[in-house]
Amino acid sequence: MTVGNCGNYGLRGSGRLQREPWPPSWGGEPRRFPMHTRAPCRPHWSWIEVDGHACELFDPPHAAPGRALVYLHGVRERTLQESTGLCRAVEAAGLRAIAPRAGRSWWLDRIVPAFDTAVTPERFVTGTIVAELRRRFGVAPPGIALVGTSMGGQGALRLAYRHPQVFPVAAAIAPAIDFHLAMRDVGRLPDGDLFASLWTLFDDVERARQETAILHVHPLHWPRHQWFASDPADHQWHDGAARLHGKLAALGIPHVALLDRRGGGHGPAYYDTVAPEAIGFVTTALDAEARRIA
Repeated sequence: MTVGNCGNYGLRGSGRLQREPWPPSWGGEPRRFPMHTRAPCRPHWSWIEVDGHACELFDPPHAAPGRALVYLHGVRERTLQESTGLCRAVEAAGLRAIAPRAGRSWWLDRIVPAFDTAVTPERFVTGTIVAELRRRFGVAPPGIALVGTSMGGQGALRLAYRHPQVFPVAAAIAPAIDFHLAMRDVGRLPDGDLFASLWTLFDDVERARQETAILHVHPLHWPRHQWFASDPADHQWHDGAARLHGKLAALGIPHVALLDRRGGGHGPAYYDTVAPEAIGFVTTALDAEARRIA
């Protein structure tokens, strides 16, 4: 259901549109997410409700047929339009895009009460969002790519490793792969509050480590197209990306790893630096999937 263009309207758990101020807060109540952005939407962008959850939508008039992109946001919960480089690259490519809102859920296959008390974030993406793309645009696997930044970057890789038949294409910018280390160090990090939600999802650090993307790489069953990029100056997260690259290389799994490009560390400046390459990879990969004979 489309609930409106990007004005300052919101949809709350009751399903009623309400006018509300910016910024909203992710206050821990189930199924309550912002349905607006900080500025008016760009052309062909809107907000929709999918099974009670807010999703940002880009539907250009001359979209590339048979393909779409799912964007998974990071821990700071910036919208796709706020991710300037990605937004412009998606628009230039003419790719339909949907960006669900899931708070600091880490896109895991665990019930996160602040997101939904019945459906995990992972199942929402792999089931509900995929079904919405089919219903709305007639787009189905293998024509769906996952793209994410930071928390969403690790989510894109992890979901693609767990469901390569659904998401054969994945691109991750500055993926926060070793989130168990942020969980361990939550009291020492200057932005530790961003990772406090992990302690509500896991009893201990080892259980969190078992859910990281690296441990979901299967030697015989993997996404056919994967790309990730990490700034060497990203001291918190770069080692995880480098270790993932090493594991994939050792297993002979095709991938593209951009690990030597510097662009300001972990944050929007770096995202913007590599965004055109990420979306270029996605469009080329989706073209290859469209030509592929099953």
